[in-house]
Amino acid sequence: MTTASHHDSGEQAEDISPGTVPELILASGSRSRRHLLSNAAVTFDVEVANVDEDEIKLALRSEGATAAQTAETLAELKAQRVSRRHPGVLVIGADQMLECNGVWFDKPEDLAHATAHLTALSGKAHELLSAVCVVRDGERIWHHNEVARLTMRSLSDDFITHYLAAVGDNVLTSVGAYQLEGRGAQLFASIRGDYFSILGLPLLPLLDFLRVHGVIPK
Repeated sequence: MTTASHHDSGEQAEDISPGTVPELILASGSRSRRHLLSNAAVTFDVEVANVDEDEIKLALRSEGATAAQTAETLAELKAQRVSRRHPGVLVIGADQMLECNGVWFDKPEDLAHATAHLTALSGKAHELLSAVCVVRDGERIWHHNEVARLTMRSLSDDFITHYLAAVGDNVLTSVGAYQLEGRGAQLFASIRGDYFSILGLPLLPLLDFLRVHGVIPK
């Protein structure tokens, strides 16, 4: 896969002193993000941020924010919320937005909503915008955004029904009602973008940051 669009910016914090390993918290309840970090042998704690995402999205959209800006803002707010309770700790915040023809899609509330989402996305290209940031003492010290472009093949009603019956409520944890790492791969005609970012976390640039700052070995 190739990255459709990418930038990496933010302040670069000082290196951690040799012999010390900073604490790390993931401010997300996402099972996929936890698995990505765990499978990469990163040691971390999890603390879910209490953020009203729907209200924030509505406010940002009314102010003219793009889907990418909204994902970045939500990632930072989640990390900041947790960071305030843990001085000196590195806190990872992440968020993901799906946009298709100007419409923002959230995680489906139930399987009926998942059916509607897949029907709306069928045969169309959409963008999946992923953001990750690291906050320490309430200040963002690094962030990274990724954009993937996915084209869903034309799906029959029968396929959608059988697909959702097979995967069940697992799709309710995924924006767009698909999980690329499993049966959801059958939904697509083409994909351009970073695989890990599509799963919910721009993992490779995050690992680079963690290496530079002494969290994982160089």
